[in-house]
Amino acid sequence: MSVLVYTESDKGKFKKNALEVASYAHNVAQELGTNVTAVTINADDDASLGNYGVSKVLKVTNDQLDTFNAKAYANTIAQAVEAENAKVIIISSSADTKFLGPILTAKLNAGYVPNVVAAPDSTSPFVVKRTAFSNKGFAHTEISSETKIVGVSNNAYGVHENTVSASIESFDPVLGDSDFTTKSIEIDKVVGKATIADADVVVSGGRGLKGPENWGMIEELAEVLGAATACSKPVSDLGWRSHGEHVGQTGKPVASNLYIAIGISGAIQHLAGVSASKTKVVINNDPEAPFFKAADYGIVGDAFEVVPKLIEKLKEFKAQNA
Repeated sequence: MSVLVYTESDKGKFKKNALEVASYAHNVAQELGTNVTAVTINADDDASLGNYGVSKVLKVTNDQLDTFNAKAYANTIAQAVEAENAKVIIISSSADTKFLGPILTAKLNAGYVPNVVAAPDSTSPFVVKRTAFSNKGFAHTEISSETKIVGVSNNAYGVHENTVSASIESFDPVLGDSDFTTKSIEIDKVVGKATIADADVVVSGGRGLKGPENWGMIEELAEVLGAATACSKPVSDLGWRSHGEHVGQTGKPVASNLYIAIGISGAIQHLAGVSASKTKVVINNDPEAPFFKAADYGIVGDAFEVVPKLIEKLKEFKAQNA
């Protein structure tokens, strides 16, 4: 009766959150005196999960699952849970799994807690710490159901190597037409070196950039830092940037180690979506901008003067420490 973990991948490569949830599952399995079984869907390097404490991999290969489908993925994972007789299931708290989680919960008659930020307080009773009130507080929640689903927040628990030997077994779930009644018509995906979900650093711009023609300095700063680029909702609504880069409560949530907001005033919806980031830096020429109240560090100044100087200094620092 192992702890079962669903490890997300994109085009065959495991996402950072896959390694994080595998690490988390290993911690829980140690507390329960059992092992970790992972479910992978169209992933390439399944054996690498052994570096993060996974003893067994159920490998699913199915062309119908190349594009994420919450219902079909939930059914696939539910069948794996039943095959392994697992009572604790670990998933991420990504945009995809927040659709998948409630469906899986209903299928398994389980208790489900998303946005978990730490290893369980205890496993008997099973109590986890999660964010609440748009990341403004924490709740210690007991899952009293027999089957438990834990959704781990990105960049909360961290990636930890715990090397074991991972066996790999093919797993073929039974899926029918009813699992694919909802289909993706179009996918608006950001193309770049780092994705918002996996990035340790995110550089985000707002209407203070005055137009899409000025986005070059956002991209240059992101390149220097190895960061993902993002934007506020008004920027994506204006068509300056793709909606795939919109972060905030109504866009993609951000839980990066460093979030740099440039020319963003800090509407409450935006702040709610980025408040899980560990360090927030704000550059804005309005000293009364709401974002300064939520920031760890703030620079009052013209972004068109501050950012180029910041890029210059960072390049100098990198050159001296290469």
